[in-house]
Amino acid sequence: MTWISLRLGRRIGRVVLAGIAVYFVLFAPGARRASRQYLKRVLGRDANWADGYRHVFSFASTIHDRVYLLNDRWDLFDLRVQGADVLDAVLAQGRGAFLMGAHFGSFEVLRALARRDAAPRVSLLMYPDNARKINDALHAINPAAAQDIIPLGRLDSMLRLQDRLDAGGVVGFLADRSLHDDSTATLPFFGQPAPWPRGPLRIAALLKRPVVLMFGIYRGGNRYDVHFERLADFTSLPRSQRAVAIDIALESYVQRLEMRCTDAPYNWFNFYDFWKGPEAEAAGPTEP
Repeated sequence: MTWISLRLGRRIGRVVLAGIAVYFVLFAPGARRASRQYLKRVLGRDANWADGYRHVFSFASTIHDRVYLLNDRWDLFDLRVQGADVLDAVLAQGRGAFLMGAHFGSFEVLRALARRDAAPRVSLLMYPDNARKINDALHAINPAAAQDIIPLGRLDSMLRLQDRLDAGGVVGFLADRSLHDDSTATLPFFGQPAPWPRGPLRIAALLKRPVVLMFGIYRGGNRYDVHFERLADFTSLPRSQRAVAIDIALESYVQRLEMRCTDAPYNWFNFYDFWKGPEAEAAGPTEP
């Protein structure tokens, strides 16, 4: 797909992509069931085959567009940014910032914007297995992209993270999934309780940094809407108030994510029974 996309162009690549999306709608029953389960909640009705295809194709499109974004082909896209002043004001403090996203829309579009506008480099904080997998994929597309990954769980992880922030950098993480041993809070998501990890916000609170919410929403075609919103500022937070502040920020994060899903329902890319947590992700979704 990388070869086809870079040599034959995005239009031809998307023709092939459409066939790939049809294949997964037909032959990935676990993902199809999870998609239908989520879409029923967000749409307020039973999802049909067209809904399922649109959901999978939206996901495939954001993955496909990474090929171009990682190769600095932002001229191919209509990128619209809202709330850039929020991020600028936070970075003006000189302490860097965490960007909190989700498996929703595209995070890669943000890193492309940073390179295009000569803004501070955006690094990604990931668990080791995910970091290895995404590094392998990014290296195949553009070897220079792999250096922006900071894997958790290594002896020097926190030192690298703090150095990046102290230099005024931006570190992003996707905060809607957890490991089995991560502390979680159970919060409602579309009317049903779901487990949400505290770990990402706990890291931000431990390092006393501000957190900005970021959504890169795929609107179809070549358009992406990028939104920045203030979420939390742990800069001067006393240790005694840390746990309460983390839970308040997490609740706000879940509520805002639900609002974004309602606005752009086909941008949600957790293709497993999200409401049952990490065990369901490992086992695959079940029939609702």
